[in-house]
Amino acid sequence: MQYRDLGKTGMKVSAVVYGGIVSTDAVQADSDRYVAWAIEQGINYFDVAPTYGDAQLKLGNSLVPYRDKVYLACKTEARTAVEAEKLFEESRRLLHTDYFDNYQMHALSKMSDIETAFGPGGIMELLPKLREKGCIRHIGITAHSEEVALEAIRRFDFDTVLFPFNWMMHKKHGMGTKLLKTAKEKGMGILSMKSFVERKWNTESERYESRYPKSWCKPIDAENTAFGLAAMKYALSLGVDTLVPPGNFESFSFIVNHIEECLANPLSKEDEALLEQKLKEMEGKEFFDLNGKSIHY
Repeated sequence: MQYRDLGKTGMKVSAVVYGGIVSTDAVQADSDRYVAWAIEQGINYFDVAPTYGDAQLKLGNSLVPYRDKVYLACKTEARTAVEAEKLFEESRRLLHTDYFDNYQMHALSKMSDIETAFGPGGIMELLPKLREKGCIRHIGITAHSEEVALEAIRRFDFDTVLFPFNWMMHKKHGMGTKLLKTAKEKGMGILSMKSFVERKWNTESERYESRYPKSWCKPIDAENTAFGLAAMKYALSLGVDTLVPPGNFESFSFIVNHIEECLANPLSKEDEALLEQKLKEMEGKEFFDLNGKSIHY
């Protein structure tokens, strides 16, 4: 496993992240097995959130033997200090930890999120204080709206950003281009989610009848190796620091098993041609972008 600088945080993180959703709804023994396998492969960055069902409970138990050997990141969708503090303490309890290596304002999607977070009594009155106390080491954001993410990092010197740097949305719409440039200029750590996503689920039934019901977007099928590798390489070619797989063990293990190949053999003309062909196959069809809006290709 290769380890990469996460911006200027000082953390050297594995090129693949363990997303806590992998542990969601798993029996404890399976979560333990997934985490042990990840550790054996060299994964040293684990990310979870209160909104991921029982992931904090399951992952927290699984990480007990390894806590001092890994980076643990958590998130909160709270926008006020009072609510955020309650969720923060609950996360620490469930995850059996005194501190988080990275704590992120989660799922920023509207400008009203920013106004509340930075307003009187907002969460941004709390997070710097928690960092001063040593309860969190770094402060980050996660977002699906590039506009909102840019406004957030304009107002505060966040350490990391977790954003969908997805082959389809970047090639077709340039999604993430401005954010990536600004984040790089600020020395932020850049975590890439949705890089292994083919598209958004068209219907809820399509999702829950598939092999990947825990994944919020349709992942690339593990059997489609060339497509999967091209998508991974595309995200890496943009300059992201690490990849956050979809929330199922099949996708996670695929990315872990192929990350070295992608790093050793960057995006090629053949990879680009394959992704262009995938875009052509979508022409005239209605899909959804990663913000849930209906669009045509």
